[in-house]
Amino acid sequence: MPVNNPVTGPASGNASAPASDDGHLDISRRRLLGTVGAAGAAGLVIGAAGGAGIASAVSGDDSAPGAGGSPALTSVGATEVAFHGRHQPGITTPLQSRGHLVAFDLAPGAGRKEAAALLRRWSATARTLMAGEAPSGDTGIARDAGPSSLTVTFGFGRTFFDRTGLTARRPTQLDPLPAFSSDAVDPKRSEGDLWVQIGADDALVAFHALRAVQKDAGDAARVRWQMNGFNRSAGATPRPMTARNLMGQVDGTNNPKTTDPDFDRRIFVPADATGAQDWMADGSYAVVRRIRMLLDDWEGLSLEKQERVIGRRKADGAPLSGGSETTPLDLDKRGPDGKLAIPDNAHARISAPEQNGGAAMLRRPFSFHDGIGADGTPDAGLLFVCWQADPLRGFVPVQRKLDRGDALSAFIRHESSGLFAAPGGAAEGEYVGQRLLEG
Repeated sequence: MPVNNPVTGPASGNASAPASDDGHLDISRRRLLGTVGAAGAAGLVIGAAGGAGIASAVSGDDSAPGAGGSPALTSVGATEVAFHGRHQPGITTPLQSRGHLVAFDLAPGAGRKEAAALLRRWSATARTLMAGEAPSGDTGIARDAGPSSLTVTFGFGRTFFDRTGLTARRPTQLDPLPAFSSDAVDPKRSEGDLWVQIGADDALVAFHALRAVQKDAGDAARVRWQMNGFNRSAGATPRPMTARNLMGQVDGTNNPKTTDPDFDRRIFVPADATGAQDWMADGSYAVVRRIRMLLDDWEGLSLEKQERVIGRRKADGAPLSGGSETTPLDLDKRGPDGKLAIPDNAHARISAPEQNGGAAMLRRPFSFHDGIGADGTPDAGLLFVCWQADPLRGFVPVQRKLDRGDALSAFIRHESSGLFAAPGGAAEGEYVGQRLLEG
């Protein structure tokens, strides 16, 4: 579970807005702006176009007009992500504050025809909801809210190809992941024929999409497992910051960035893919792991020991070799005692790309808390989701290395696992997976 790799790097600062004489606008702006990577800054730009959204939100005056004369949305609610595009949404989209992961199995007797009809329904519903609109027969759960950065992402598991008679088009990249010594995987909460990732910056908007997807499944598919997650909410900090996980660690500093020259090559299947992968052009592979954090054990460590387990300062995420959060690790630096500044079994050292032949994956996780167990310990941790062009060159080599001696392994438990192929984005008039199901 690489914990020091962000979905997006820290933003360079906040957009500014003039304060009123009593400072009301400035205080409210801090309350409203996002802190989940770039989501907060993007929301401000969209919501502040014309100024109506900000004025209505901070003054309590809901008369500022939006579309159709209705009150204008705040920046958080107004942010919209496009459904159609080269890649599916929810991969490079800035991390949202709420998420749902759900896997389905095709119902007995359902095959390729039923799967195609289901993906057509799901795509139409996702497109409607992501635009902030209500689908036919809407429940009204998210009434009054805007799109709130909603994304819905679809993927196919290995067994999907058996059920639909498409085994000849199943890529080798979907070969089963190897077993790892730290695994305590529950098969009932793992894998699945179909997988859906939902993210939004509003809890009701996210749940609304989850409910719509479940209803659309109808008789074609049944829920295999479902998991709910969260991240820091927009406006919780005075400036955009890299997120923290439930261990209190800054989580996501070294994630690949879309501006990296080799980003597409590492994260997405090439547009000119051929053979069994032709339908995966511009798509990506998601590894999904439910990672339980043994928080009572972790919190029993001193701050110094926690930092040595990770290899970074807890306060700001800076490497123990010195510098700030974004300073590259100095893996050779030693302290006055002659010992490595970053211990040889520190998580940051073992998971570093330079220690794994350059292996890289785009981590896009959510935290989870599912109550207190019978033994009194919290059932909490990380819904780890990572994206890569080839999991055998991304997730697998890094996890193998971690499995052999990562100091963090004593404080986590991998309880479920899944590998899914998410095809490229749907063009206008298409549904996700059409190139596979109708090719």
